[in-house]
Amino acid sequence: MSLQLHRPDGSGGLVPAPPPSRGRGEDWRNSLRSPRWRVAALRNTEMNPTSTVAAVFFWAGLAFLTLVLLLWGYGTHFWH
Repeated sequence: MSLQLHRPDGSGGLVPAPPPSRGRGEDWRNSLRSPRWRVAALRNTEMNPTSTVAAVFFWAGLAFLTLVLLLWGYGTHFWH
């Protein structure tokens, strides 16, 4: 089974039309009709990598804070 493109024939009907031929090195995005579907060359603005040193300090600080909270809870018999 193959999908065919159909174009208006001018009198209210549709006629099958072959896909436009593209050159070997041509990008398929150039054949799209609407510019909103064209992909812009953008860098990933949502990904700002954290430095390794900052990540290590964050996780070490979180582990230390958790240890302090546990020691405080058991020392005051909050969880006893």
